[in-house]
Amino acid sequence: MEAATASSGFGSGQGLARSSPRPSGGRGRYPIRLSLRHPPWPVSRLVAPRTRSVVAAANPQQEVGVEGGQAICAAMEPERGSPREVMEEIARCYELVSRLGRGAVYLGSSRVPATHPHYHQTAELAREIAKLLDCTTWTGAGPGLMDAANQGALEADKPVGGFKIGKEAGEWTTSNFHPYLPSESYHTCRFFSARKHGLVDAVVRNNAMVKTAIVALPGGIGTLDEVFEIMALIQLERIGSSLPVPFLLMNYDSYYSKLLEFLDDCKDWGTVAPGEVASLWKVCNGNYEALEYLAQFYNVPAGERNYDISPPSKEHRSPPYTITR
Repeated sequence: MEAATASSGFGSGQGLARSSPRPSGGRGRYPIRLSLRHPPWPVSRLVAPRTRSVVAAANPQQEVGVEGGQAICAAMEPERGSPREVMEEIARCYELVSRLGRGAVYLGSSRVPATHPHYHQTAELAREIAKLLDCTTWTGAGPGLMDAANQGALEADKPVGGFKIGKEAGEWTTSNFHPYLPSESYHTCRFFSARKHGLVDAVVRNNAMVKTAIVALPGGIGTLDEVFEIMALIQLERIGSSLPVPFLLMNYDSYYSKLLEFLDDCKDWGTVAPGEVASLWKVCNGNYEALEYLAQFYNVPAGERNYDISPPSKEHRSPPYTITR
């Protein structure tokens, strides 16, 4: 994702997230007082009917007919006439970032319904980060937790930008349009690589006054792909070699705890160096911890840390996401 941009002026890169004292105490979970600026992404588009299995999606002619299947396949695997088409789309993504401004990039599941606590936690976090850093909020412009981040930023009256693709996991119908964002605030990408370039460019800090962040929310295969690619770019100093960029892993309800255990096992095997993973990101269990880390990272005065977040709930663990397969 980043290697191709190194020679195109994409960046001097922004180094490893520097460590800060772990804030003590804190708040930051649900129930959350959130008034959505727009109706959430339609729930019917977050899940796939039982008849639309992964096998059926891979062979759409069996279910929707040859013509409809060809249209879906065309959206899933766009043809390109030359590499120049990919380069031109990447350039359009860069232009959008230049126009809207860099800021906080959110990576997360497209399958989380608006009724789930993690959706509300994400909306709350995005709202407070947008106010704290006074920055643009960037997502993949899809449903689920991406939509939650958009909702939070809009509630804060801060800019929102996105790089959309026609198909998201759990949404087997294709769409090039966002339900409520104005067309000038997002770009629908034909090529997945262009989307990744855009999201990375949105967090590059070209001067010390720019405040950006990467926020990894609970997610599945697509989110993990983005998370580990970002980690590799930070590790190789393709992001953050000059001005560091904070990378937050939101471990809501211990969602990522098993992943963290696996990475510890990698250390035992010798494939990851001691302290290597911890140097690349900050694991946060709640919104207050994440906000305090960002505030300390960017030296925000204590008097300006006026977080409007709900106290943590210790009653029970959030339920699994309800997904019809």
